[in-house]
Amino acid sequence: MVVLYSKSEIEKIKEASLVVKEVFKQLKSYIKPGISTKDVDKLVEDVIYSMSAIPSSKGYYGFPGSCCTSVNNVVVHGIPDDNTILKDGDIISVDVVANKNGFHSDACRTFPVGNISAEAECLIKVTKEAFFKGIEFAKVGNRISDISHAIQTHVEAAGFGVVREYQGHGVGRNMHEEPSIPNYGRPNRGFRLKSGAVLAIEPMVTYGNYSIKVLADKWTAVTVDNSIAAHYENTVVVTNDKPLILTIEDEA
Repeated sequence: MVVLYSKSEIEKIKEASLVVKEVFKQLKSYIKPGISTKDVDKLVEDVIYSMSAIPSSKGYYGFPGSCCTSVNNVVVHGIPDDNTILKDGDIISVDVVANKNGFHSDACRTFPVGNISAEAECLIKVTKEAFFKGIEFAKVGNRISDISHAIQTHVEAAGFGVVREYQGHGVGRNMHEEPSIPNYGRPNRGFRLKSGAVLAIEPMVTYGNYSIKVLADKWTAVTVDNSIAAHYENTVVVTNDKPLILTIEDEA
C-alpha cells in the first residue's frame, strides 16, 4: 500500500531532509584523497546526531555504517571501513538516510575525489541528469514506470548501463515503503501517482555492463565487469503542481 502523506507529515519529512542536505554540504568540502570511508561515515554520523536526528541505516538488518560508501566499481551498499583510503581519481557514492522525529529522508550523491577522468565526470553528470528526466514524470496521474522509462532512456542514450537489481522506493515513516521505482522499463505501468506520495528516486548507473554481483559480506554490490558506477538520489513529494525535491542543495 502506498502511503499518501498529509501537509503536516510532509513538513516532518522536510525536517529530516534538512539534516541530509547539511550532510552533503559538509561532505562536498570534506571528501579528498587520503581519507578513509570510515572517516566519511564518522562525519555523516556526527552531522546527523548534531541535528538531533538518527542515521537510519545504522543497524538496519545489521548494516554497520551510518551511511553507505560506494567507491568506483561499487554500485551500492559499500560498507565504511578504515582500510578503504580514497585516492586521487576515485569516485565515491555516499547514500544517507536520516530519521528525525520518526520520519526519514533519503538521498545519495556521487562525489569526485581530487581530479577525476572525463569519463567519470560524464558518468556522474548523466546519472544526475537521468534523475531530473525522471521527475519530469513525477506528477499526479502519471504512473511509476513513466519515471522509470525516462531514466532508462536518458542513461542508455549516453551509452551507459542501468542497474536492474536495485530500485527507488517510497519513504516517510519508514526508510523503505511502497511503491518500488525501477530505473528501467516500459511506460504506463505500476502505481498511478497521487498528491502526497513521497518517493526516493535514485538512478544507479554503470559505465559498462549493468550486471552486478553482491560480495561475501552480503551488502557490497559491485559491477561484474569492474566498471565504475554512479548514484544520484533525492526525496521527492508528488504534488498537484511540480514535484517538490526536499533534499536538493540550495544552490542547485
